[in-house]
Amino acid sequence: MAGWQRNLESNNLIRQTQYSSSSGGESAGSGLIRLAELYNSINEDVITSPSIQRALHKQQHVKWVEEALDRSVELLDACGNARELILNIKGQLQELQSALRRRVVGVGGDYSSMECKIHAYMSFRKKSKKEIAKCLRELKRIDNNIIIDQSSNSNMVADLEHGQLVVVLRESSALTVSIFRSILSFLSMPDQMKTKAGGGGWSLIRKLIPAAASERSHQEIFNEVGSVDIALHCLHRQIRKSDAKIDVQIALTRLEKLDVCIRDVESGLDCLFRRLIQNRVSLLNILTP
Repeated sequence: MAGWQRNLESNNLIRQTQYSSSSGGESAGSGLIRLAELYNSINEDVITSPSIQRALHKQQHVKWVEEALDRSVELLDACGNARELILNIKGQLQELQSALRRRVVGVGGDYSSMECKIHAYMSFRKKSKKEIAKCLRELKRIDNNIIIDQSSNSNMVADLEHGQLVVVLRESSALTVSIFRSILSFLSMPDQMKTKAGGGGWSLIRKLIPAAASERSHQEIFNEVGSVDIALHCLHRQIRKSDAKIDVQIALTRLEKLDVCIRDVESGLDCLFRRLIQNRVSLLNILTP
C-alpha cells in the first residue's frame, strides 16, 4: 500500500470521529500535521508520478486538473484565513499574559492595566466570532461544491486510467474542510456552551464553576478556549468588585495552556499551508506543455 493510501486511511478515522468543540487544541494540531503528511504523500507518490502525469495530460482530463486547481485556491484561502485568526489570537494572548505576569511578580501596579487588557481580549473574542461565522459559511460552500463535483463527474473518474487520484484528492479536500471547521468550532466553543446551557448567557456558566470539584472536572466541560474565557470573566468581575480574593494565577495558568494549544495549531496550519502550495505547483506543472 502506497504512503498516501495509508495516510488517507488513517486520516479518514479523523473525519469519522470528528473533533468536538470540547476537544483540545493539541488534537487539532496533531490532525493538521497528519493531514499535511497526507498531502505530502499524495504529491510524492501520485501527482508527480510520470504515468499519472501522462494520463492527466490527455485533453479529456484537463477539466479535472482545472477543477483540482480551483479547489486548491479555495483551500489555500481557507487555510490563510485560519492562520490569520490564530495569529491574532496569539498576539492577544501574549499581551494578556504579560499584563498578568507583571501583576503576579508585583511590578504591575494597580489592577487597572490588567483590567484594560482583559477588556481588550473580551472585545477581540466578540469581534472574532463574526469572522469565525464568516469562515464557517465559506467552508460549508466549499464542502457543498465537493459533493456536487463527486456526483456530477463520476463518469469522468470512471474513464480516467488513474481515477483513484481524483477520488483521493476530493477525499483529502473534504477532510481538510472538516478539520478547518473543527478548529473554528474549538475557537468558538464558549458560544456553543451558552446555547446548550439554555441561552442564559454567562450568568448560567458562572453557576457551573463552583460545581467543578477540581481543575480536571472543569476541563471535561470546557476546552482551553472556554476555560480561559471563564477565568477572565471571573477575574474581571473580582477586579470590578475589589474582591480581596483576586487570584491572578488561575487565569494565567489557563492562558499558558491555551497559548501552547494555539502554537500547536499554528505550527500545523503553517505546515499544511506549505503542502497545499506544493500540491498546487505540481498540478500546475501538469498543464505546462
